[in-house]
Amino acid sequence: MTRIKWGIIGLGGIAHDFAASFKSDNAELAAVASRTLQKAQDFASEYNVPKAYGHYEALCFDPDIDIIYLATPNSHHAENIKMALNAGKHVLCEKAMVMNNTQLEEILSLADEKNLIVAEAMTIYHMPLFKQLKSRIEAGEFGKLKMVNAMFGSLKDTDPSMRFFNKELGGGALLDIGVYALSFVRYFLSSQPTDLQTMVKLYETGVDEMSTIQLSNDKNELSTVSLSFRGKMPKQGVIICENAFITVINYPRADKAIITYPDGTTETIEAGSSASALSYEVQDLSDTLLNKENKTYIELTKDVTDLMDKSAKAWGMDLTK
Repeated sequence: MTRIKWGIIGLGGIAHDFAASFKSDNAELAAVASRTLQKAQDFASEYNVPKAYGHYEALCFDPDIDIIYLATPNSHHAENIKMALNAGKHVLCEKAMVMNNTQLEEILSLADEKNLIVAEAMTIYHMPLFKQLKSRIEAGEFGKLKMVNAMFGSLKDTDPSMRFFNKELGGGALLDIGVYALSFVRYFLSSQPTDLQTMVKLYETGVDEMSTIQLSNDKNELSTVSLSFRGKMPKQGVIICENAFITVINYPRADKAIITYPDGTTETIEAGSSASALSYEVQDLSDTLLNKENKTYIELTKDVTDLMDKSAKAWGMDLTK
């Protein structure tokens, strides 16, 4: 295998972004699938994709496809991932990859049985900026890590029929934007949090509208995550060390950070490109398949899924429905 062939299932907005930014030296976008053939053909024509299917299963069983990028609604992810794995395909699934720990355990067990990889399309894990920052933090350049905080707020349309506020479609701030904040926090924390405290306000449809989540781990590191679906907030992450704090704006696809030292001086660090965020995912997963070097970051996905599960249970919510 010298060139990885990708397929896309689910052709909504994020799939358009993925196809438009698809760029890799060792991969090509070879097929797309929708529930309707016309939609798939229109999409394929727009992005010069050779094959279009009107059934998800047809793409899964295409012998030319190596890996599937899955961009269906949250509530369909587990079912669609299993379908792809059972057809012998590797999977990169949009966040949140699953609704709960039970689904994740079933998927990873199946992937292991089939000797396939499955990964979450979490841009944070693949951005060059964060790899550089983490390396410098772990080298002790800024002193001991103390806290990692993240906020994310969106002003969503309150139409209850939209997936964001629909429980059946995996709605709620936690599964949509909270997964970014928790992934940012977990990426930089030295170990998985062992203590979680949280508060929530629910929307009238029963999904979480806004929340705060406080975390601590066995390294005496703390975190606070703030989320909202009905109040715009900056996508801001802050990493606090003894001798500096690092501010990252628009952290889901960040390419720049500001390091502030105790005397007030600052350092700007830039790496990668926000516009290439989805391409970094393609490159890392293609490299994983070609070189057998694991760049799936599935252990981080496990940890974040566990934190989301615990938060939802503390709120009395059932993420299986």
